[in-house]
Amino acid sequence: MSDATSEVSKWRGGWLNQLVARPGFQSWASKFPLTRGQARKDGAALFDVVQGFVQSQVLMALVELDIFRRLRAGPQSAETLGRATDVPAERMQVLLQAAAALKLLKRDRLGRFGLARKGAALMGVPGLEAMIRHHRAFYADLADPVGLLRGPARTELSEFWPYVFGARGAIDPGVAETYSDLMAQSQRLVAEDTLRAVSFKDVHHLVDIGGGTGAFLEAVGRATPGLRMTLFDLPQVTPSAQARFEAAGMGDRVTIHPGSFRDDALPEGADAISLIRVLYDHADDTVADLLSAVYAALPKGGRLIISEPMGGGARPDAAGDVYFAFYTLAMQTGRARSADEIGILCAAAGFEGIHSPAPARNYVTRVLTARKP
Repeated sequence: MSDATSEVSKWRGGWLNQLVARPGFQSWASKFPLTRGQARKDGAALFDVVQGFVQSQVLMALVELDIFRRLRAGPQSAETLGRATDVPAERMQVLLQAAAALKLLKRDRLGRFGLARKGAALMGVPGLEAMIRHHRAFYADLADPVGLLRGPARTELSEFWPYVFGARGAIDPGVAETYSDLMAQSQRLVAEDTLRAVSFKDVHHLVDIGGGTGAFLEAVGRATPGLRMTLFDLPQVTPSAQARFEAAGMGDRVTIHPGSFRDDALPEGADAISLIRVLYDHADDTVADLLSAVYAALPKGGRLIISEPMGGGARPDAAGDVYFAFYTLAMQTGRARSADEIGILCAAAGFEGIHSPAPARNYVTRVLTARKP
């Protein structure tokens, strides 16, 4: 496109947007036969954005009242569910009607409510209910979005995820357990999509940095018999990992290496290192230092596997650039980077052959791989 053509296109876009922004134009467009379809579609989409927080809170109430599990045996009335949850029947009716409108539940001819396909699927996604429950902290931070953008002194979410700040010894055991359990549950989906994108058949020894309780390594170990594995994470997190590997019959294949990548040397001797949902927890300087340490720990030809939610970069993505971008803001550290941004950081550390295939489910994870020359 020539400069002149580009300028004309920009002018047309700006002029058209100014016209569309006029209330009088919107009123006219909603009635004119050639434009009313698009006007109504835009209006419905905007209203969906406006009511998005209410939809999330409806879902929160359904999960906290355990409505989905209560309906597994079959449809129930608002009166029955209200008695079971100590919610007045008329208010329970409001919740159930909203859930049916969101296609999470469905209403039968007797006025009772049962599971819809979307509601049933929610229970089948590992860790999703736990993630929804912990959103109470995230929603508290989003109550003042402008304040969040300006950078508050503290946030609810940063206290829920203490390990991203490199905490040692002083973490409450209950916090550690909550953290580890939520990470482990949600890690199963990430592992599933990572294994779709990456083959570990040519890997002999994999080190997983920030591996938590070992959910990712367990999935890789099941998919790749004979693979030797090392888990590296903070000492508060790793005790549960040993039990996981023993229960999975992998105790003799996995070495647990407690440590902090901020302060301790990374394990050497592996031909591949994975960083699963690690980089987006940390600032650029921390990520650069970590990637340099990974590069140094790998042999020539060693592989790096990165898997985490990513932003869309030049093509903004709803999952990465809305949900995860604001989530990391509330954590007060890290950010949802695009694959190109992560690739630049990897190249700066010395990696080559950087590749990121299109994700199967971008709201779960995206994978980027690279090699040490």
